[in-house]
Amino acid sequence: MTTKTGERPERAVPQPNAVVGVGLVVVGPDGRVLLGQAHDGRWELPGGKVDPGEGFEQAASRELAEETDLRAAPEGIRVLSVQIDAKSGVTRLTAAAVTTTAQGVPAVTEPHKIARWQWFAPAEIPTALYAPSAAVLRTWRPELATLPHVPSYDYPTADHATSDHPTAAEAG
Repeated sequence: MTTKTGERPERAVPQPNAVVGVGLVVVGPDGRVLLGQAHDGRWELPGGKVDPGEGFEQAASRELAEETDLRAAPEGIRVLSVQIDAKSGVTRLTAAAVTTTAQGVPAVTEPHKIARWQWFAPAEIPTALYAPSAAVLRTWRPELATLPHVPSYDYPTADHATSDHPTAAEAG
C-alpha cells in the first residue's frame, strides 16, 4: 500500500513470538550419547537459545561449553534438520544438530539446571525426555522405538534428507 505521495506508510514492528534454539546430540567415541538430568527427573540434550548474530553451529558449540565444559568447534557440528513445534503455546524453532568431535570430560557447570550428565547407549536412552530433546533424538535416529513421539514439522538439511525422515507435510 502506498500513500498519495508514493511512499509506504510505516510498518508495525513485529513482536517476538518464537524461541529459536539448538539441541545437540553429542556422540562419544564409543557411540554413547550425552544427556543431562534436570531436577524434575527428565533428561535433555545440551543446547539452548541461539543468541543474536549466531548460527546454529556456533550456538551449539557455545551452549555445549557453557553447560558441560566439553569443547567442539562449530565446524565439527552438523545440523540435521530444523524443527518447528507450535503445539506448546509458543512457536519453538529448534535446530537438531550432532557432533562426534566433543573433547573433554562432562561436568555440571550449571547446577541450578542440571543435576548430572550421563552417557547412554542409543538403545538405552531414557523415555523421560524433555520434548525438544526427544524430537532432536528422533531426527538423529528415527529407528529408536523407545523415543517418545513429539509432533513437529521437520525440515531436513540437504545432507540429511532421506526417505525415512518426515517432511513438514508428514509430521504430526
